[in-house]
Amino acid sequence: MLLHPDRCFSPEPARRGIARQLYSQVKCLSLVCPHGHVDPALFSDPDYRFGSPTELLLIPDHYVFRMLYSQGVALEAQGIPRRDGGPTESDHRKIWQVFCEHFSLFAGTPSGQWLTQELVEVFGVTEKPSAVSAMRLYDEIAAKLETSAFRPRALFEQFNIEALCTTDAASDLLGHHRRIRDSGWKGKILPTFRPDAVVNLEALSWRGNITALESASGIEITSYAVFLEVLRNRRAFFKSLGATATDHAAVTADTTPLRESEASVIFERALQGKSAPGDAPRFMAHMLFTLAGMSAEDGLTMQLHIGSYRNHNRSVFEKFGADKGADIPVAGEFTRNLLPLLSAFGSDPRLSLVLFTLDESLYSREMAPLAGHYPALRLGPPWWFFDSRLGMRRFLDSVVETAGIWNLAGFNDDTRAFCSIPARHDVWRRVVSDWLAGLMVEHLIDEEEAVSMAEALCYSLAKTAYRL
Repeated sequence: MLLHPDRCFSPEPARRGIARQLYSQVKCLSLVCPHGHVDPALFSDPDYRFGSPTELLLIPDHYVFRMLYSQGVALEAQGIPRRDGGPTESDHRKIWQVFCEHFSLFAGTPSGQWLTQELVEVFGVTEKPSAVSAMRLYDEIAAKLETSAFRPRALFEQFNIEALCTTDAASDLLGHHRRIRDSGWKGKILPTFRPDAVVNLEALSWRGNITALESASGIEITSYAVFLEVLRNRRAFFKSLGATATDHAAVTADTTPLRESEASVIFERALQGKSAPGDAPRFMAHMLFTLAGMSAEDGLTMQLHIGSYRNHNRSVFEKFGADKGADIPVAGEFTRNLLPLLSAFGSDPRLSLVLFTLDESLYSREMAPLAGHYPALRLGPPWWFFDSRLGMRRFLDSVVETAGIWNLAGFNDDTRAFCSIPARHDVWRRVVSDWLAGLMVEHLIDEEEAVSMAEALCYSLAKTAYRL
């Protein structure tokens, strides 16, 4: 199993030659990871061990198990834990064998590209996963995971990560982050404030989430006004431990504010378990507007991810819970939905708002024109299903003509799979190099501009957008 040095580059000789040169300028830049879902527990204990290859590479990765599920491999057979504690496969060798037998499913996919690069460059694997090679590979990787070189902190340094931001619930006490800070280790692991579980009235166990927020803050939440006070206090706590950003996920980008009295009535109805139809989306829209105001006040970069229909497969959700590969894109809209927020804060120099969407049709029609005008806006990179070489090219083709590159937020890997981070950044750097090479061969930019743009897209734009 080999990695071709020209992967992601054009077959056209002139463009490929320029892409190689540009890539050589950016391939060794430090990795800035401003948004992702790596568990901070990996770094709070200097002797943390990943466990088996299956625990590290398969069970936590919905990109992997959703593909096998689509081909009829039950989640139970892949060791995915059930909500009711019912039986699932516990033999990690069997699970690994099933994965290797189905490795061909990933050919041509971004997951296949990441997995292959991860296996080759991180674990030194030279044999392609298959039914025959499965156990040899398992033993080879398992032996390496027992060594000190494969502890998370050691890999963090090997990967040349400058900063890695986690995603943490508003009620999180950030104990792992505090232990990392107090340990004296120099790795920069920062929390990110994500209040979805308490601002979305339809969130699973919303009332329980409010109770957890009360416990974390030490304040009983008896009204909407107190709720806002607690959110501000929690944001300040996250900032004290290095947070530079917040994160918000919604089906739509509606930011229509409510009168304070109306927001209070809706919130207090929810506290009593008496929410009315339509309360949740109206309250969410109001809270996005309100949280943008808080970001303008405290300087935390606001990320907004829209367009995912969560837990589409209800039977999987009921048996296995959320984040099991069944979140599906839906059409979105920004121009009208963001108007209230942008009217209030779009020209405010204190706000940095990074937009993400799962609707590619919005790139050139709405996102690029908005970001090309409002100083507060930055465009996040292709997200989730479009975090791929073709998705990246479509994104750059669609937005740069209108917004330029300086209104983009660079790249983030948005992953739970820690060991895939270098591969994900490498794909972006290769695609960026090839895309800029295309502009050069068409004589639209010169070499000096291309080198500057490549460095910005691969490094400095993310630092700027996330105030790192």
